[in-house]
Amino acid sequence: MNELTPFEKWVIENKGTEQPFTGKFYYHNEIGVYTCKRCDAPLYNSKDKFEANCGWPAFDDEIEGAVKKVKDADGKRIEILCNNCDAHLGHVFEGEGFTPKNTRHCVNSISLNFEAKDSKLSTAIFASGCFWGTEYYFLRTKGVISCEVGYIGGTTENPTYEEVCSGNTGHAEACKVVFDPDRISYESLAKLFFETHDPTQLNKQGPDIGTQYRSEIFYVDEEQKNMAFILIAQLKAKRIDVVTKVTEATQFYPAEDYHQDYYEKTAGKPYCHIYEKKF
Repeated sequence: MNELTPFEKWVIENKGTEQPFTGKFYYHNEIGVYTCKRCDAPLYNSKDKFEANCGWPAFDDEIEGAVKKVKDADGKRIEILCNNCDAHLGHVFEGEGFTPKNTRHCVNSISLNFEAKDSKLSTAIFASGCFWGTEYYFLRTKGVISCEVGYIGGTTENPTYEEVCSGNTGHAEACKVVFDPDRISYESLAKLFFETHDPTQLNKQGPDIGTQYRSEIFYVDEEQKNMAFILIAQLKAKRIDVVTKVTEATQFYPAEDYHQDYYEKTAGKPYCHIYEKKF
C-alpha cells in the first residue's frame, strides 16, 4: 500500500470529502487510466469521464470489477470503494440523465492517481514565487498532464530546500509543467503564469522575499523564448512594469516529496498567488 498524507487518509480511510472544484482531476481531460491512490489498482478509463458540473470528477462507468458499491452509513446514498483495498472513492448516482448510461460516479480527486497514455507532450518551466502556488493553478488547467516543483537556475547540484532558502545556491523555486500542445498552447500557459502572480515584484512574491522567489521563465526552445518576450512586451505596453527574467532552461532538480502537490495534500489554497486578468 502507498503511504498517505493526513488529508488523503481522512478522505480514503475515514470517508471524508474534498471541497468541490478543488481537486486536480476535476478539470482533467487527458487520455489514460485513473488508478487508486492507495493501492494503484486501475479504476476508471478516461473515455468514461464526463463533465457533470458537480465539482468532482464524474465517470459513467468503471473498469470491470474495479469498484465495490455499498450502502452508505446514512442509508440513503451508495458509496463506491476500490474493490482491491476498500479505499473510499466517493458515491454513485443513477437516473440523472447526464449520459446514455444514466450513471454518475462522483469521485474525490484525492483518491486517484493518473497514468497517461503515450502522446506527444511538451514541457514548460515557470518560477513565480513559492512553487506551491505556482503549481496550484497549472494543475487545474485543461491540457496539463502533470506538474513537478523543484529548483532551477542556480549553481549547486541537487540542492535541498534549506540550501535554496539560504539564498546562496542561486536557484529559483519553479514548477515544471508537462502539457499536451494539442489541447493547450504554450502561449496560454505563459499567460496563466503572468496572471497568477505579480511580475512587477523583484526577488519576492507577496510576503516571500529572496532571489529564490523571483519571477522567471525558463524556456526550452526558441519558440518559448520568443513567446515570453512577446507577452512581456504586451504587458509593458499596458504600463505593467514587468521584471520577469527569461532564461534558457538548465538542470531542473525536483524538490522533496512533501513539496509535491502541496495544496492537494493539505486541502489549502495559495496565500500569495491570486488570479488577475492581464491580457
